[in-house]
Amino acid sequence: MTRRPLPCLILLGLLSAASPVTAHEVGAWAGASSAPAERSEVAVAALDGKAYVIGDYNGATELLIYDLATDAWSKGAAFPYPVHHTMAAERDGKIFVFGGYVNGWEASEKAWSYDPRKNVWERRADLPTPRAAGGATPLGDKIHVVGGSGSGRINVATHEIYDPATDSWARAAPLPAPRDHLAVQTVEGRIIATGGRIDGDSSRNLTINQVYDPATDRWSDAAPLPTARSGVASAVLGREVFVIGGESKVKTYDEVEAFDLPANLWRALARLPTARHGFGAVTYGGRIYTLTGSPRPGGDRSGTVEVLDPKGSAPGR
Repeated sequence: MTRRPLPCLILLGLLSAASPVTAHEVGAWAGASSAPAERSEVAVAALDGKAYVIGDYNGATELLIYDLATDAWSKGAAFPYPVHHTMAAERDGKIFVFGGYVNGWEASEKAWSYDPRKNVWERRADLPTPRAAGGATPLGDKIHVVGGSGSGRINVATHEIYDPATDSWARAAPLPAPRDHLAVQTVEGRIIATGGRIDGDSSRNLTINQVYDPATDRWSDAAPLPTARSGVASAVLGREVFVIGGESKVKTYDEVEAFDLPANLWRALARLPTARHGFGAVTYGGRIYTLTGSPRPGGDRSGTVEVLDPKGSAPGR
């Protein structure tokens, strides 16, 4: 069920895409060590001070591991097969990976977990609905997998909940506006699903922003994303969801916009130094780390790592 929109307050910075970060902008960016391999259309999840980069549009399977404290990269056991547009989340000391596209654009139903202590992948119960390019986020002791597309890149509204303890699935209220390449995050006990595109078409980007309340199993509308885009990276810091970068048919985005759930308010921050899409973001030490991604629309790739300090002082190295 979709409720009436909440009162909408939107604060947008007047930022020029061609201009460098200036003193009046909120937040400051700094570079970090590039990944040892270039990637795009990845899933990224963080666990115990490390970020894990899984999958690749161009078929690479090596697991890239970034130590957020030391700014150093290593590699883990390769993912079992090439996959792109997969979805990942951390729970119970493991990284869980769901679906994704295989054999080109075939949506997979497979689920896996990675144990960093053993450096091994383990097969888990299949997704009830094969899909890719959705979002996965932990909530309580479970993981919610929201939206995305099936084979042929046609959107699904499916919202399924994985229980790592029992290796089983349950269904929840479907996403009211089916879409893919969206941001899905958990904030203060609720799930935020922001932006995305229709049926894999980045010329049909959306500003939709919807909130799921697990207590009622209902979605409601919230203040729309100020800049319609898809293929974004996203991360949570405090009570805000940061939506970073993205693409359309003709460009990649450097916009950085943060949604404050309790206030139902968006604000703009200093622009991403390297506009890109198909990448991931994690938080560590009060900063947001963006990893890999494509600097041009489509299937390009990079090893770029850039770090945002939302409070405005550049991260030390």
